[in-house]
Amino acid sequence: MKTLVDQLAQYASYHRDPRNILTHYVGVPMIMLAVVILLSRVQLADRAVAGIPCSLALLAALAATAYYCLLDWRYGLAMALVQLAMLALAAPIAAQAAPAWLGWGLGLFAVGWVIQFIGHYYEGRKPAFFDDVLGLVIGPLFVLAELGFALGLRKPVQEQIEQRSGPVRRRQLA
Repeated sequence: MKTLVDQLAQYASYHRDPRNILTHYVGVPMIMLAVVILLSRVQLADRAVAGIPCSLALLAALAATAYYCLLDWRYGLAMALVQLAMLALAAPIAAQAAPAWLGWGLGLFAVGWVIQFIGHYYEGRKPAFFDDVLGLVIGPLFVLAELGFALGLRKPVQEQIEQRSGPVRRRQLA
């Protein structure tokens, strides 16, 4: 299994333009929330776990969290909190009438991807998942890590990633 640095460095190599990273701060959470909304509609039992309905979204979040924890327990815990918040937001939306549920789910999904592709236009490179489908799972972790790096957290991890993928390019002001 690849390490945390392996996964983030590979993903980061597709994301060195600061405008692309900025679009990911918006687009990736929108896409992630959209998927959670859409999967929350598929109920697996009439029970709830910690107030969250037992749904396909919950199973996907648990699987993703387990993977993130295998990579790094601190990032795994942070991603678990993000996913818990998204599950809590998604549950009432998934309970709405089908047009509202689909409107929110598909709308967020489409707009999130438009934002992503604008970022990759600036990057001049296709999204990472075109070459490795696991990029769809690593994307949210990348956004969390980049946000942490911007706040001065996990500098050794950032340095290891930048050794492999290079630093974020700085834009020249004209």
